[in-house]
Amino acid sequence: MKRCSGLVDVGRRQFLGGGTAAIAGAAAVATVPRQAKAAPVKARVEYPSSRLANVKDLKTNEPLEVSYPDTDAPGVLLKLGKRVEGGVGSDGDIVGFTTVCPHKGFPMAYATADRTFNCPGHYSRFDAEKGGQQIWGQASQNLPQYTLRVDRKGDIYAEGIDELLYGRLSNVL
Repeated sequence: MKRCSGLVDVGRRQFLGGGTAAIAGAAAVATVPRQAKAAPVKARVEYPSSRLANVKDLKTNEPLEVSYPDTDAPGVLLKLGKRVEGGVGSDGDIVGFTTVCPHKGFPMAYATADRTFNCPGHYSRFDAEKGGQQIWGQASQNLPQYTLRVDRKGDIYAEGIDELLYGRLSNVL
């Protein structure tokens, strides 16, 4: 009888020991209770309410430069012209974002053609119509979005941010 030269001679004890370990591992995995998947929760951070602009100051798809929660945190307000995630105002189309890339802190530019924020450092891109969702690049989090409120006079207030701002150890002032 010919023997295959590629076979490894495994003794009965080694074979049974390996098989027992595999069965025990599979049994352990099977007995771990499965948890229901919870919806992702954004880490909304409370900041003092701050007036950023008035609805009349906004033009569709043109960023209005603002700073929030302080002067060291540049950002923009946008009126996108259609209802979007996190949008406020009568049309649900006003959003605000920081313009500092969450990856390495590069200042970002808004591209009106495809409504994205683009980082010149490592080419991360973020979708303004989808709550600042990262769509490309090195960043490991979405673009921080402002929690906004519009009062009866049309004044737009920022009242928090849903992600950690780049360069801050915490989002507590």
